[in-house]
Amino acid sequence: MSETTTKPGEVVMPGDTVDINKDLFKNKRIILGPGLRNVDDQVIACKPGILRTKNQTFWVDSYQKRYIPCRGETVIGTVTQKAGDIYRVDIGASEPACLPYLAFEGATKKNRPDVNVGDLVFAKLLNASKDYESELICVNSYGQKHKLGALTGGFVFNCSINLVRRLLNENGNVLRAIQKEIQVPLEIVIGMNGRVWINGKNPRDIIAVANAILAAEDISEEEVAEMVHRVGGYFTGIK
Repeated sequence: MSETTTKPGEVVMPGDTVDINKDLFKNKRIILGPGLRNVDDQVIACKPGILRTKNQTFWVDSYQKRYIPCRGETVIGTVTQKAGDIYRVDIGASEPACLPYLAFEGATKKNRPDVNVGDLVFAKLLNASKDYESELICVNSYGQKHKLGALTGGFVFNCSINLVRRLLNENGNVLRAIQKEIQVPLEIVIGMNGRVWINGKNPRDIIAVANAILAAEDISEEEVAEMVHRVGGYFTGIK
């Protein structure tokens, strides 16, 4: 195992020891996110990337396309099969997840949700482990769907997990620039499994937003506004 000690903001490689000053988090729970493991009271990186931290949460920000289910994350999945009292849902992981009929708002054994094979669902991972099947739900802790549930119409596309984290970053410029440039009603749902769903009245606006999001993959935050203006103007006629 490597003896290298890495601090937040630096590049880590598998086997590197991560330096976490536990004195700064007295009486607080330190949360290890993707890319980090606790081995013999030491925090070890298990994949390459940049070490990130927010509050008491630490994770490795790396480029990846294969999704690894993590409890509590919201994902966009495709229903592939009805099996007994559950749906089988493809979430882009190595194995499909299960979604019970009763995991929808107001669902009962007699009143089943109107979800069929091929439909898209926006769901939350209730359980996720390498040892057993991942389980999804489409309600919050109060039994309400909130923003979860079936997605009707619209357009869905895949992107990297790294781009998804960037889109969901509260300090990111991508969605803010899109909202400013394309001033039309649009629905955007982002799944942590690298899938983005967009719905609107005008297909040209949907295509413009999808292309702007994908084009943001390889540019800096400073270049986002110019790129969105160029891509948005090409599809919507904005000069």
